[in-house]
Amino acid sequence: INVSVYSSVNESVVGINTTSIAKKNIFSSNLVKGTGSGVLISKEGHILTNYHVVTGAKTLQVVLSDKSKVNAKLIGSDKEKDVAVIKIDNINTILNPASLGDSDNLSVGQKVLAIGSPFGLTGTLTTGIISSLNRSLPAEDGTVLNDIIQTDAAINPGNSGGPLLNSKGEIIGINTAIFSPNGGNVGIGFAVPINKVKD
Repeated sequence: INVSVYSSVNESVVGINTTSIAKKNIFSSNLVKGTGSGVLISKEGHILTNYHVVTGAKTLQVVLSDKSKVNAKLIGSDKEKDVAVIKIDNINTILNPASLGDSDNLSVGQKVLAIGSPFGLTGTLTTGIISSLNRSLPAEDGTVLNDIIQTDAAINPGNSGGPLLNSKGEIIGINTAIFSPNGGNVGIGFAVPINKVKD
């Protein structure tokens, strides 16, 4: 199952590189680079990711599975659900979007898989189970994400925006955060249910 899901979905998962400007003071500022993940949901180049991955970005660059890099633009976002849609232009390759699943009938103990770009390592697969459902997750800015999926599939910095998949290779969630006292995976990750994203 792991091999089958990975081979069918990996080409749909992308890395996202961002550049934003952070002001040091009124006289100077710094360019800040960030990384995340996303998943293609249309042949026209629409990509689903997290709001926090792309918010404030001055430039968006998408790294496709063949390692080619293309620019993207923000189409829309929802801070309350921590989701965003970006779109790549000037597509020179055939895109294979992933299928959206159904997150209304998930079960604790159900097998899940995550694909993303932890620490910039594109095309990384991790596996686990659903550890809990209907969690509430406070964000750094005070926003509270509700009805969140908790998983023990390894989620690390850079996985944000990538898909959480069921055994059929369908997207059931968008990986959004980890709980970690040291910045690395400790077996507690969180994903926004895909049905909340569909809304």
